[in-house]
Amino acid sequence: MSALEPRDADTGTATDEPPIPASALSSTAPAETGGVLGRSYRALSIGIVSVVFLIAFEATAVGTAMPVAARELDGIPLYAFAFSAYFTTSLFAMVLSGQWADRRGPLGPLAAGISAFGVGLLLSGTAGTMWLFVAGRAVQGLGGGLVIVALYVVISRAYPERLRPSIMAAFAASWVIPSVVGPLASGTVTEHLGWRWVFIGIPVLVVFPLALALPAIRRRASGPPDPSAGAEPYDRRRILLALGISLGAGLLQYAGQQRNWFALLPAAAGFALLVPAVRGLLPPGTGRAARGLPSVVLLRGVAAGSFIAAESFVPLMLVTERGLSPTLAGLSLAAGGGTWALGSFVQSRPRLEPYRERLMVGGMVLVAAAIAAAPSVLIDAVPVWTLAVAWAFGCFGMGMVIASTSVLLLKLSAPEEAGANSAALQISDGLSNVLLLAAGGAAFAALGGGTVGAVHEAVAAGGSGSHPGAFAAVFLPMAGVALVGAWVASRVRAR
Repeated sequence: MSALEPRDADTGTATDEPPIPASALSSTAPAETGGVLGRSYRALSIGIVSVVFLIAFEATAVGTAMPVAARELDGIPLYAFAFSAYFTTSLFAMVLSGQWADRRGPLGPLAAGISAFGVGLLLSGTAGTMWLFVAGRAVQGLGGGLVIVALYVVISRAYPERLRPSIMAAFAASWVIPSVVGPLASGTVTEHLGWRWVFIGIPVLVVFPLALALPAIRRRASGPPDPSAGAEPYDRRRILLALGISLGAGLLQYAGQQRNWFALLPAAAGFALLVPAVRGLLPPGTGRAARGLPSVVLLRGVAAGSFIAAESFVPLMLVTERGLSPTLAGLSLAAGGGTWALGSFVQSRPRLEPYRERLMVGGMVLVAAAIAAAPSVLIDAVPVWTLAVAWAFGCFGMGMVIASTSVLLLKLSAPEEAGANSAALQISDGLSNVLLLAAGGAAFAALGGGTVGAVHEAVAAGGSGSHPGAFAAVFLPMAGVALVGAWVASRVRAR
């Protein structure tokens, strides 16, 4: 799944409230009556939900095709990079998109983001080496970061407050069908036409969302929030900090894949860039889980990072260790879209508001249990369907946690701080994805994961992979991180 995780958006979130510029929050939307599908909002709602639907379909389809792509490109040791490269570049793009949308409106970054997203897919689909494939994923991340911020700026400007929960719920619901159809379609295409057609074919789907959404956005949410005011200069310091996060995270990922003493140099450079950038972009006290807002921001990162890092290796494990086809491996995660949306719905019930902290703690326990249960399928006697059941419960927990972090963030933020705090939430989400994917990828490679047998060889051998311990080294530490998240969840309310 990508940092562009509108599943996080199910609440007012994808995974994952994109940063909403403060100026956008202060703008007033027209006061028309009716719902999100009423006459006034129908075209806009269908258009932006179609964009999220496209992102959801891409995430589920690409995840299914990824193990085959990595094998054919001799890139299993770089498997984690194919996911983390997306998040790394999206970190920078999110900050840039926030400032772009703040000053000139969301139309520009949304159009540019969707275009970059499609170009990245084409680059990956035509790549001849794994590094070129990873480069395409990085371009996708730039597009995804631009899009996710712009979408939420559109919501903040075009919809009155009473309609925002409904459109965000529609974002979550738009993940349900792709969660089922995406793996099936991608697996079928991969097995009969080849994995490249999964990447090359998806950009065709960009045409409909663009044609429907952009005219509606131009009418209702384009231009600067106050056309009579002069354009404010870009915050260069914040952009430089975002660039520092992206470069630092990239260097740490590279160092994690190099098992020699020279890796200490890029690792040191990465930390030198990352630490001051994180301190400048996240609320004070985030690192020590201070009560209130800092713990909310930290929890978002812990939850998203541990879950996404683990989920990224599930299809590869099922294909190489249990001999499943790419289609069946992808479908093992299909129920998660529905249970994630259900978890988001449950936490939104007004009568459960007094118990929100307990729901979040319970949600993180479910996430930890699901991740810890995943490597049990490395034992041949354990039915593969047990992973699907466990993952459905984990997604239910994620739906409650991710949605609640978004709700609490807005509740704990003063109006003039909502934009910066929303950005911090998204940065925590994306950065944690990058770092935990890098750590998981390094552990996977160090224990021989890079020599996992080819897909068809694994199938012919009855699904016996080469290094099951390499997968366990990914899942079990991530389960531990999720348990830490349960403790952080107990500190989200300011005393």
